[in-house]
Amino acid sequence: MSIPVAILISGGGSNMVRLVESMKGDHPGRACLVLSNDPAAGGLEKAREMGIATATVDRRDFKNDREGFEKALISEIDGAGAEVICLAGFMRILTPHFISHYAGRMLNIHPSLLPKYRGLDTHARALAAGDKEAGCTVHEVTAELDDGPILGQAVVPVLPGDTPATLAARVLEREHALYPMVLRRFLEGARDRADLG
Repeated sequence: MSIPVAILISGGGSNMVRLVESMKGDHPGRACLVLSNDPAAGGLEKAREMGIATATVDRRDFKNDREGFEKALISEIDGAGAEVICLAGFMRILTPHFISHYAGRMLNIHPSLLPKYRGLDTHARALAAGDKEAGCTVHEVTAELDDGPILGQAVVPVLPGDTPATLAARVLEREHALYPMVLRRFLEGARDRADLG
């Protein structure tokens, strides 16, 4: 019996596509839902083309009602039967209430080598600091922003002449390899850290 996985996105969904593509054959998981907070997110159409159910909970419909927004998210996720949630470029900060509802069952990918550069503009910040390495991290989601147990990282060298855009593109390639690897291990019960070389 496969473990149902919901993937939350806000944009083009390239990590979502890699996760869905990886969940085949003897993989323990299957994507049961791709959910976005933006009805215009390009990843929704990609998910539909791959035969995955999609849903949208538009944040703008909830004005200042964060609780209502998250209740609607939970309704969609639980209604799809999801047991594990993957945040894949979901650009909303979630409350402790939402996170506790899925405690120990929610993963996120972040484009830095955490604990460095939580939040936004990670590549520009790495370049400004003169870092020789950048990369990405998959971690369990906890109430603290971009925190929680690290399940895997992939390192990318910073090259002379790198811009935030060129560095982001190389990091994204590694995200596409790291996230599927970590998700599979997580669904198989592994909670130790496994990095990509």
